[in-house]
Amino acid sequence: MKTSKTLIGLTIIGCSAGLLFTPSLQAAVSDEDFNALKAMVLKQGQQLDQLQKQHEQDQAVHTLDQQQISALQQQLQQTQALATNAAVKAEAASQIQPVYPVPNPAPRATHDFLVTGDAEVQYGKATGGHGTFGLADFAPIFLFRANDNALFEAGFDVTLQNNVDANGNPTGDKKTGVDLSFAQLDYLLNDYVTVVAGDMLLPLGTYSERAAGWLNKIPDDPLVRDYLPGSGVGAQLRGALPVGEAGQMLTYSVYGVNGPSSTNDAHAGRLDLNGNVGDTPNWHANPSGGGRIGWFYPWALHYDLELGISGQTGEWSDYAGSYAWSAAVLDAAVHLSPYFEVKGEYVNTWQQIDDAGTLHPSGVWVQAAYKLAGLEKDLPVINNLELVGRYDNENDNQGSKVDRYTAGYVYYLSNTLLFEGDYEWFLVHGQNPNGNAPGSFVLQLSMGF
Repeated sequence: MKTSKTLIGLTIIGCSAGLLFTPSLQAAVSDEDFNALKAMVLKQGQQLDQLQKQHEQDQAVHTLDQQQISALQQQLQQTQALATNAAVKAEAASQIQPVYPVPNPAPRATHDFLVTGDAEVQYGKATGGHGTFGLADFAPIFLFRANDNALFEAGFDVTLQNNVDANGNPTGDKKTGVDLSFAQLDYLLNDYVTVVAGDMLLPLGTYSERAAGWLNKIPDDPLVRDYLPGSGVGAQLRGALPVGEAGQMLTYSVYGVNGPSSTNDAHAGRLDLNGNVGDTPNWHANPSGGGRIGWFYPWALHYDLELGISGQTGEWSDYAGSYAWSAAVLDAAVHLSPYFEVKGEYVNTWQQIDDAGTLHPSGVWVQAAYKLAGLEKDLPVINNLELVGRYDNENDNQGSKVDRYTAGYVYYLSNTLLFEGDYEWFLVHGQNPNGNAPGSFVLQLSMGF
């Protein structure tokens, strides 16, 4: 390429020189024109050199690209060969069963064991009585997950409580109690069935499982819950079934437990609902059976309705014989926005006794709560308040009926630290000639952890 450019240049220069020596044209070409032509030829030669260098660079890049493409093709062939070998080995391994099953990895204790629960301290004063710190309660719950399907949970109540007389005045004595609230094994059979066994919280209504302890927005329990067992020793099947795709579901539980018996004083013949375990006399051989079915219907975020019906039937017994005992509970809960809720239960029981036929203790409770944050005002203290009200009653079917009215508040120091207060007053029918009983107020500081 360089030789060709040289020849072309010499030819142009030769031709130019010939023209100069031609007599007829010699006078027509000046030195200035010749120099301009010479400069143009030199410039074209430089441009040709640059084009040659660029061409050589392009050739080098093309050669490097070809080498990289060849290397990538070799790597692809090696990867395909490895994948084919792995698939063959996996297929062969799947046909071989180990002589002994391979054990699952050991559970990680930091993730599979948990202590949770709550603690409360109460201060109360009845009308005409003295104020006192009447209760300190520590209620730990131990949770252990053995594997993906097997769980264990147990809850305790450790309480320190002042003894008081009939008027609510402290006697100066105190007592410490340790109570096993529940201890149960849970096995997740599949997405819709869980098998439960042990000392179980019973799904008679929803209060025992969802509202007791610090989750309750009023420091004491509804009166009518005294007519129902909170737990029982036995076995249970429970779960939920989806209905449609909008979040509706049917929940269910079916269980069998020891059932109630009588107190330790057999001649008193009083019903014992505390699970029929330990030194409590167990005169009957037939367990009790029960269950609950519920319907949960959400129609918007934080707007939902739940209805449930539950019951238990079986025997209770004392020194004189065995008698029938049954209970039925209707429960309902409604949430209207994140700030307002209403819930309650109706309880009816049947207790057969030796000398008076059948008793029908019953009662109802309804509770409403509203968080002032729903007012959407920039008031930090007010926004932490929730107003709570409850009406509950009990009728022992032996001539005594009590109506109780409660008004109170919950102040959220944090999501898990609550300062609660309420005032409650009673209307008593059949026992108090005045038709009422002293009111009282209770303050409670509670913490969940």
